[in-house]
Amino acid sequence: PYYRWEQLFFLRWLEKGLVYRKKASQNWCPHCNTVLANEQVVDGLCWRCDTPVVQKELTQWFLKITDYADELLADLSKLEGGWPDRVLSMQRNWIGKSVGAEIAFPLESGEGEIKVFTTRPDTVFGVTFMTLAPEHPLVDSLITGQPGEAEARAFIERIHNMDRIDRQSDSLEKEGVFTGSYCLNPFTGARVPIWLGNFVLAEYGTGAVMAVPAHDQRDFEFSKKYGLSRIVVIQPEGEAPLDPDTMPEAYAAPGVLVNSGEFDGLPNEEAKKRIADALEASGKGKRTTNWRLRDWNISRQRYWGAPIPVVYCDTCGMVPVPEDQLPVRLPLDVQTHPDGKSPLPHTPEFYECVCPKCGGAARRETDTMDTFVESSWYFARYTDARNDKAPFDMEALKYWLSVDQYIGGVEHAILHLLYARFFTKVLRDLGFFPKGLDEPFANLLTQGMVLKDGSKMSKSKGNVVDPTEMIAKYGADTVRLFCLFAAPPERDFDWSDSGIEGASRFLNRIWRLYADTRDFLSPVSACSSEASDATTPTAKEIRLKEHLTVKKASEDIGNRYQFNTAIAAIMELVNALYLAKDELAATEEGRKVLSSAVATVLTLLSPITPHVCEELWEDLGHAATIDTQAWPTWKADALERDVLTVVIQINGKLRGKIDVPSSASKEEVEKLALAEQNIVRHLEGLTVRKVVVIPGKLVNVVAN
Repeated sequence: PYYRWEQLFFLRWLEKGLVYRKKASQNWCPHCNTVLANEQVVDGLCWRCDTPVVQKELTQWFLKITDYADELLADLSKLEGGWPDRVLSMQRNWIGKSVGAEIAFPLESGEGEIKVFTTRPDTVFGVTFMTLAPEHPLVDSLITGQPGEAEARAFIERIHNMDRIDRQSDSLEKEGVFTGSYCLNPFTGARVPIWLGNFVLAEYGTGAVMAVPAHDQRDFEFSKKYGLSRIVVIQPEGEAPLDPDTMPEAYAAPGVLVNSGEFDGLPNEEAKKRIADALEASGKGKRTTNWRLRDWNISRQRYWGAPIPVVYCDTCGMVPVPEDQLPVRLPLDVQTHPDGKSPLPHTPEFYECVCPKCGGAARRETDTMDTFVESSWYFARYTDARNDKAPFDMEALKYWLSVDQYIGGVEHAILHLLYARFFTKVLRDLGFFPKGLDEPFANLLTQGMVLKDGSKMSKSKGNVVDPTEMIAKYGADTVRLFCLFAAPPERDFDWSDSGIEGASRFLNRIWRLYADTRDFLSPVSACSSEASDATTPTAKEIRLKEHLTVKKASEDIGNRYQFNTAIAAIMELVNALYLAKDELAATEEGRKVLSSAVATVLTLLSPITPHVCEELWEDLGHAATIDTQAWPTWKADALERDVLTVVIQINGKLRGKIDVPSSASKEEVEKLALAEQNIVRHLEGLTVRKVVVIPGKLVNVVAN
């Protein structure tokens, strides 16, 4: 099975220290009965079922994606121009690199210290309180025996079940409770009260925040709510001094240090460096980099997913399953549970096994791997899908990867797309992928959504459009045409009944055009060579329009995926054919041009509205179906006009237009322009000083 190779990858990760097991508070979906990665929690809800997520203490397996944080961030520059800026920005923010300093605040009790990460070491003299995550490992010792212990423990219990994402939201009401304990400012020795805050997360930074309310808005709001003091340590240059008691909000702009001892008078950017130097020299801190990205929890309490290939033995501990025993297969005869719990822990035939190391009784791991693991490398397996000796052939990978064009929703920006990038780098370093293959997808198109009344369609909102009803009423081609014409594919668009009716009218217009001209059409291919001998002005104009349409549609569909502008160009060609059809039908030459242009319309539209186009194509008498036809090719000579319209300006103002032969020289165009009757009239009494000719477009006369 596919997951045999996934289990092999797991064993390699284990060997290289890229996967580990630990106990930690995890996102838990009570409906799905499984943990969720941070990326799978959306607005506090399970990404799959929209159930509110709670926190649960569990021992889980983690992949060390953080080992690749630097490369994942740096290599986003390689994707610029090929990936949407929006996705690149989302990944940069999710990886979240912050450069700053780690500072140690000793506890007043002398029993340890609190380490904080900050990007603003220049504000350390302005710390007036410390805020810890309720989950911080020191919290229990800090609150035990304090007067407010009961209140603090109740606060911890309440915050523990809050969603992590909600706790980071700017709109969250900041709440806290005083622990009763203090730490000391490492520079001033001042007592700093230690608080717990609902907005601080244990897994971000160190789980502790040095609060500088005069220069951080979140801390400012917290200090105002709980009556905590503020110290101004950065003053704006050339302005009135800030008063900590009357300032309406935190001052976060650049300035000069004050109330900061030996660092007074320094610009704050320079002070960052000098204070970091002082921290390292004194041993009270160090320069460091922090990441928002967290290791990927791949354990899932589900039946569907690759079994994790390890067993647990009372004698040997955790033992990897040997490669020659892979795959560890999911049992097929299982009893499912109505509450959604995995049947694997309740299936002895699966979990009872022999220890590969000592031969004694052992228990198989019953967690399975997150199914996002499966979707992180499937594109590589496509290159060599039937290989039963290895996950892929190296030469096949070199030939096919990276993927030229990937199409997927923006909702996968920090899920599948980030994981696939991570997998590519890991498999490269483990020798499964060739060196130099750093990114999985060269180009990315993220398609938009069809909205209704400006919102995502939802049964609960009552704004769902049933496509089957639309297809029954208008036909599948009409629905396809409207969706592709309404907006570029990467943009969302609002469903419009008038819009789909417009698409229906256009297809009916093509049908009527065909019905009106059927007796004069022959079964030729698009851009037929039979139309190349057009001599009449109308025939030449239609042939020109036909080839211009092919050129634009080819570029818009083939290179830019702009189906809406390609459809607009086809509509213009149909309109031109409507105006010219009677004249073209009257001559043999015209009928050849008409036949070619109609074939071009059908061929260009066939990927968009295949049913209508195939119906008409077959009726024309073609033996082969339209989907087997080669894409039309525009001819350079067909784009050349015999006559060009040139605009004439006098001193930059439009004064007339003339038609000139396309072969006319600049001198001939100038002579024709100055002889034009309206131009002669406007030049009366003026002396022509200069004439600028832009071939095929413009003549500008400078006169005074």
